[in-house]
Amino acid sequence: MKISRPNKREIRQAAIVDIARDAFFRFGFAGTTMSWIAAQAGGSKSTLWAHFSNKQALFTAVLDDLIARYAAAVMVPLPVGGAIRATLHHMASAIVQASLEPHIIALYRLVVGEADRFPELGQLFHERGPGRGQARLAAWLEQAMAAGQLRRADPMVAAQHFGALCQAGIFQRRLYGVGPVPGAAEIETEIQAALNSFIAAYAPLSD
Repeated sequence: MKISRPNKREIRQAAIVDIARDAFFRFGFAGTTMSWIAAQAGGSKSTLWAHFSNKQALFTAVLDDLIARYAAAVMVPLPVGGAIRATLHHMASAIVQASLEPHIIALYRLVVGEADRFPELGQLFHERGPGRGQARLAAWLEQAMAAGQLRRADPMVAAQHFGALCQAGIFQRRLYGVGPVPGAAEIETEIQAALNSFIAAYAPLSD
């Protein structure tokens, strides 16, 4: 089987994205310039523009790169008709683990910090990251509701509730820089608490 190797252009783009990511996290979106990135990449602005037409296109590339690395929640198998708690546990674990990655924490801080001046960044982030995961989970929850495994409700609202529960404690503290990095036991305790709350809220109604 032939293995596809990145070509020179792809390698160059990846290097630029790495530089841009660090610049956005260090200086913010407004404080990052294409000139600075070009200088760090060892080329001219015209060379940079040949890869990325503007700063927003470069930010989008950074966003897609981070999501491809860390958005495991989007890829968690969601078997129809399987054990609800076991499937939700896999999803919760993926959400929590991805949310606690330092680059994802930095990305949240960047998007929130620039939201007033550049609301389009938040839109991009939501569409390419959390929005995708919520839509996929909502489709699965809708099937579980139709099968009577969960009570009937708006599946998208339920997916949003689930995500919020998974990010209610440790993620919020890490986002604000409060407390130490959590251990595996603390993370699992939080996951179980999220599952207990969600299942209690969406358990099938008794007759």
